[in-house]
Amino acid sequence: MFLAVAIDTPLRRTFDYRVPSGTARLPEPGMRVRVPFGRRRVIGIVLECRAHSEVPASKLRTIDATLDEEPVLDQHLLQLLRWAADYYRHPIGEVLATALPAALRQGAPLREERFAWALTELGRSVALSELPARAVRQRAIVTHLLQHGPTPRDELLSAAGAGADTLRTLAERGFLEQIVCPRPIPSTSYSASEHAAGPALNQAQQQALDRIAGTLGTFATHLLYGVTGSGKTEVYLQIIARVLARGEQALVLVPEIALTPQLVARFRARFPLPIAVMHSGLNDSERLQAWRAAREGTARIVIGTRSAVFCPLPQLGLIVVDEEHDASFKQHEGFRYSARDLAIVRAQRARVPIVLGSATPSLETLHRARQRPEWLSVLPERAVERAQPPRWVLIDLRRNVHTNGIATPTLLAMQRHLDAGGQIMLFLNRRGYAPVLFCPGCGWSAKCKRCDAHLTLHERANALLCHHCGAQRPRIDRCPSCSAATKPVGQGTERIEETIAQAFPSASLARLDRDSVRRKGDLEAVFSRVNRREVDILIGTQMLTKGHDFPNVTLVVVLNADQGLFSTDFRASERLAQTIVQVAGRAGRADRPGEVLIQTEYPDHPLLTLLLRGGYDAFAAGAIAERQQSHWPPFSRLALLRAEATNSSLPLSFLEAALELGRNQDTRGVRLLGPAPATMERRAGKHRAQLLVQAGAHAPLQRFLQGWIPALETLPLAKRVRWSIDVDPIELL
Repeated sequence: MFLAVAIDTPLRRTFDYRVPSGTARLPEPGMRVRVPFGRRRVIGIVLECRAHSEVPASKLRTIDATLDEEPVLDQHLLQLLRWAADYYRHPIGEVLATALPAALRQGAPLREERFAWALTELGRSVALSELPARAVRQRAIVTHLLQHGPTPRDELLSAAGAGADTLRTLAERGFLEQIVCPRPIPSTSYSASEHAAGPALNQAQQQALDRIAGTLGTFATHLLYGVTGSGKTEVYLQIIARVLARGEQALVLVPEIALTPQLVARFRARFPLPIAVMHSGLNDSERLQAWRAAREGTARIVIGTRSAVFCPLPQLGLIVVDEEHDASFKQHEGFRYSARDLAIVRAQRARVPIVLGSATPSLETLHRARQRPEWLSVLPERAVERAQPPRWVLIDLRRNVHTNGIATPTLLAMQRHLDAGGQIMLFLNRRGYAPVLFCPGCGWSAKCKRCDAHLTLHERANALLCHHCGAQRPRIDRCPSCSAATKPVGQGTERIEETIAQAFPSASLARLDRDSVRRKGDLEAVFSRVNRREVDILIGTQMLTKGHDFPNVTLVVVLNADQGLFSTDFRASERLAQTIVQVAGRAGRADRPGEVLIQTEYPDHPLLTLLLRGGYDAFAAGAIAERQQSHWPPFSRLALLRAEATNSSLPLSFLEAALELGRNQDTRGVRLLGPAPATMERRAGKHRAQLLVQAGAHAPLQRFLQGWIPALETLPLAKRVRWSIDVDPIELL
């Protein structure tokens, strides 16, 4: 017999190995094996057993060992991953590696061995009679084991009030031995009385709950489309309670780590049962522990970021994708998958419902939901009884004096809200002090040597940083061309913080961006300060838009709404509308009225006027109509071939050859657009270009890619450039 083994390598194939003669049990698909690979020994995943191999017998090597007694990846998960590798046209070995914790990829045991201390035959029969009365702690250990049976070490020592030396003494006398604990069978029983009662639902929430509950046990893709503060999380909690009552598990995906602590706290307050948390902030041991708890069924709820979509869940009953529109669900390097889309496929294969929740759904999701109205639930009002939608106001920067990007009407409104005891949130999606360091004498500006981009001035670090490649250099106070004093131009969150501190010296400030939140716990500390009313004004970047609930925030200011208004990316207007609506939704979430100020130099821009007059609904309707006319998703399917190299001519040369190769493939229903340089042509020292593949439907695109991708590997230039394929890209820049 031969094994087809997937190995974590960029090669788009599996590798055949022999099974040692005399092997009593063949490794099953999904098990790990240690195999020779070149001069190394690596760990691979068995995909199938074969009676024949196309590789000559003289070239076949034998596996070293089978690491598991049962599959690490069950058949349902293995089939999903194989489907994903085909759909996203990515090497199967790297796809499977993405789905496993690093510790398992390095050979850690599948199951954690739990040890306990137990009485030996001798200990049960004579220990108490032979131990003197003064050996109080030794006798306490023996008594506990006689009454309770095998007990883990720490629990036993705590119960007996003894130390580790006492255990060693009893073991040396032959009274105790260490054994492997029997694995507890996770309980699947759960009743509503075991969790804390939630608030009463309003009519729209109750209708959404009933609609979702009616599809438990079957596949359905529900869109929970609720305005910010409408109580989507409460609907999640109550439907998950019903899933738990059925003896099933629930998977909840969130876009970023920033959302995880707040959501986990709400879930743990409601459900007194094991909850596994999975995100990139965990170390390898923590991630493995959470993965095992989910796989063994002891964790009834799993909350995680993007990669948690691959978490093993033997009793899966429901998937929730919160903030489904968020770009963080898309992996942008390596295996470029969409966790949201794979979650839908997983729910379909597992025959369970999936709930996609958002106040600003992606246009693809919204279009799909409106074709199945029985799966669309709208929450049009805020859940807090007296909470009203915030009042929106455009501030024209052309007509109002502004100081470092903050207009006078904005400063007056801030003072008014501070006087009324409200908290204020300022949003600017640009960290640092200033995006450009400029010489007014000769026009020189500080640019990155490796990217087509300016260096951003970071005042506190006294440095110039590139936000694209991470390059850093000391601050330049004198122009290297004419020796004139340099001047920072534009605003970042650091500069806004400085300006606000000068304008409101008695107000307490906090800044929330990647520079101010670096260590574990920093983010939670800022949130705690805000909720304890220790912060009057919160200044931040995209982190502020991620569904956080600050009930005392009454004023939100979008300092620069013009970013994205004139982008070449067809999704830019959608992302801008989502950002504005999401950050505006932080205002007035409790019983105090909220206000939103949007600063812009283009107050008559159709996107902004549409948002103000009709909200996200009006914007989405217009944007979907535009997409249909221009044949962009959801009315077409895309794949993007990217290439980069240190040589400026190679990427375009490779893509020209790829274009010619593509014309010889089955191009029915497919258009090839380009090639063209990327919007930022040089990044991190590499010159970049791209070729777009557009098709009217999924089938012709996949048919084309199936023949085209293997052919690309044969091109002479394929080994001289770094190239990748991105199916369903969300960024075309």
